[in-house]
This record gives sequence, C-alpha cells and structure tokens, in this order.
Amino acid sequence: MLKYTEDHEWLKQEGDEITVGITAHASEQLGDVVFIELPEVGRTVEAGEEIVVIESVKAASDIVAPVAGVITAVNEALPDTPGAVNEDPMGAWFFRIKPAAVDLSGFMDEAGYRALIG
Repeated sequence: MLKYTEDHEWLKQEGDEITVGITAHASEQLGDVVFIELPEVGRTVEAGEEIVVIESVKAASDIVAPVAGVITAVNEALPDTPGAVNEDPMGAWFFRIKPAAVDLSGFMDEAGYRALIG
C-alpha cells in the first residue's frame, strides 16, 4: 500500500524498510529532470532533512526524509539516467530507509493525496 507526503513523495513499506520516490504530479511540475544527487547508504537522517537534490530544466528541488532512520539502499541507476523519473515516477525510486519506527499512519492515502493536488 502506498502513502503520500505533502511534499509529493510516495512511500511504500516493504517489511521494515520504506522505499521513497516522487509522484507523477511532482515529476510533471519539475519538467525534464537532468541531475539527481542521492544520499550515501548507511547515512542516518532526521525526518524533514534534505537528502536528495533534483535539478530539472525548470528548477532545482530537494527531497526530504519523510521519517528518521538509516538509508539502506539508493537507486544507483538514477544519477546516470535522471530522465527515468519523468518516464516512470512510480518505478524510479530514490532511496530505501529503515525508519526508527515503522508507522506510516500519519501520511496520506491515495484519496487524500488526490484531494491535495486537486
């Protein structure tokens, strides 16, 4: 089951880890993505900390950690093929995080996210 943040990230819980990417809406707003900088595996992050840099033809943006935890994996293909975010935003995940506490109840479901973006 997917959850969503107000920052247009999608979250997918898989066991004790959460996979994080950006929504199709965010991808459309950014335009063509040309650069992505990912966090280091093993890095401990706080919720709200900026950990991914995305640059597009329109703007530069950051992805923040939705929860506190440790980065367990990154999508190593993205820095070489940043356009994958535009082609398949739901498939082009950015990182996986092992949260200090696995509780996604505070995030929106799909209906809540659709209401947010109108």
